[in-house]
Amino acid sequence: MKYTSLSIQTQREFPNNARTQGFGWLVRAGYITRDNQLLPLGEQMIARLKKCDINSLGLSLQKNESDVYFLLSTGNVELAHCPSCQYTERLELAQFKKTALPREEERPLEKISTPDCNTIEALAALLNIPKEKTAKALMFVRKADNKFIFIAVRGDMQLSEAKLRKFVGEVALADVESISKSGAAAGYASPIGLRDALILVDDLIPESQNLVAGANEAGYHLLNTNYPRDYAAEMVADLVQAKAGDGCPKCGNPLEVSSAIQIASGSEVDFENLMLSLAETNHDDKGLTLPNSAAPFDVYLMHVPGKTMDTKAKAEEIYNALQNAGTSVLFDDRDERAGVKFNDADLIGCPVRLTVGEKGLQNGMVELKRRTSSENGALPVDSLLNSENIDLLIKK
Repeated sequence: MKYTSLSIQTQREFPNNARTQGFGWLVRAGYITRDNQLLPLGEQMIARLKKCDINSLGLSLQKNESDVYFLLSTGNVELAHCPSCQYTERLELAQFKKTALPREEERPLEKISTPDCNTIEALAALLNIPKEKTAKALMFVRKADNKFIFIAVRGDMQLSEAKLRKFVGEVALADVESISKSGAAAGYASPIGLRDALILVDDLIPESQNLVAGANEAGYHLLNTNYPRDYAAEMVADLVQAKAGDGCPKCGNPLEVSSAIQIASGSEVDFENLMLSLAETNHDDKGLTLPNSAAPFDVYLMHVPGKTMDTKAKAEEIYNALQNAGTSVLFDDRDERAGVKFNDADLIGCPVRLTVGEKGLQNGMVELKRRTSSENGALPVDSLLNSENIDLLIKK
């Protein structure tokens, strides 16, 4: 394609809203707008990417059985990842190696006064016990049928609503009326003695003896609650969220938590995120340095206006020859200064730049420069016009 027909508009400065280096270079090179809308050059790159195998692009990717991610500090996905065995999962769904407290002999229930202790932190401070010796109550209603749902997790854990949704469907926080109907008391709730409630407990609860839980009466808690002695549940499952440092469920080594963007889910690829990942990985201080398989074009062809020779006509001839040979080429057909074209070629990041200039043509040559090399080479014009192996000639 020709530069002018693609209406490429490069930018001299990074956009003010550049969230990352890669995003900034894509804007400056004319692949996307500042509002992250695809431009023709970006569409050309994505068309090329649709023919690629993601694994061949040289990206450092995190994968699980169905999803592929790229680590990015501004990404919208929190990812749990094990550097040792490569276990990878969204943080909200990640499993981890849980550690039960030392087993104790079950003691009798005891109701105690706990004024102004409607949080786990306040309760643990009052009783001078660690949070893991308490049971945290969380209450929801299922959207599909308005069923009251009560969840109990160990006090030092956080519920993963994503895991909960896997078991019961979409939920909303329980309102005051739903809580009251169930026999619970907000801030002082437990699953003991509830009415018409779907009770779920995290799988650490059965392994934890003598936990402090609400008495379902404001200002009171129960010492020494035990499952299943004191209450039953419809489901015991992994309901809590992993955090950095928790043990990997596969190998036991510490999990890391990072931000990421999703590249693929099953056979569906997010090509705009893939383009951003490539830009993050492949750039220098002049612009993009895209690999052959990902660049919108194999070759950036430009001419430098001459004083005695029509360099543009010869460049056009080479352009046609490259196209006929099946080489993907972007022809910078503008009558611009050489410096402007060189800068734009570096910004756009095609693997090879061919420069048709008067001095080279006088010797029957065109200049060849690889984007990631500091050295310039030369190719005979005749070899570009006549060779059946132009691709090999340019890429070797």
